[in-house]
Amino acid sequence: MTSRISKKLYLYSFYRFTVIHEKKAIKQKLDEYLSLHNVKGTILLANEGINGSISAQKKDLDNIIKFIRNLLRIRKINLKINSCKYLPFNRMKVRLKKEIVSLGKGIIDVNKYYGKLVHPKDWDRIVLDKDTKLIDVRNEFEIGIGKFKNSINPKTNSFREFPDSISKLEINKNDKIAMYCTGGIRCEKASSYLKVKGYKNVKQLRGGIIEYLNYNLTKSKES
Repeated sequence: MTSRISKKLYLYSFYRFTVIHEKKAIKQKLDEYLSLHNVKGTILLANEGINGSISAQKKDLDNIIKFIRNLLRIRKINLKINSCKYLPFNRMKVRLKKEIVSLGKGIIDVNKYYGKLVHPKDWDRIVLDKDTKLIDVRNEFEIGIGKFKNSINPKTNSFREFPDSISKLEINKNDKIAMYCTGGIRCEKASSYLKVKGYKNVKQLRGGIIEYLNYNLTKSKES
């Protein structure tokens, strides 16, 4: 009996805030390695870290993530995995950027200043706490699709508008603040910005809405 090789495709979305000193050299090594695989997507490289969405067969994607960890000398990377029926991208690009998620406020040490991570299992308690200012970091379009009850809408069209929008809200620097976004990356950058600005009690939903929904879906299947 001959074994069948799975052609199932996957989409890996990932990011990691970490200091990258030689972006051009890292890009060159990534380009060379990626050229050996049938992979499509986009990877952003900046001094503050890496952010990407790539699609291929699982074995190739696992090898690429392993290569990136070794290349950047990191152990952990925020990774979300989804299956897909076809390649959602036309080509593979590695791009050099000033920021992997653009806030436009210069260099922020996200690993030093980000807010306290809240596990999805504890998030409902945060949402129900009337003393917590719950801030939705997503844009107007995303918030229009759905949001957590009683969350504050900063009314932004892009993430770069967040700093100006948050300054107009009636939030004290001693208030309890909890933030959420789609996949976690904007929350980390936004919470770091607030910490730098002197906000003392800042929390964020780990992995964003995606991880929250996946956790609750798994929980419902097990019950």
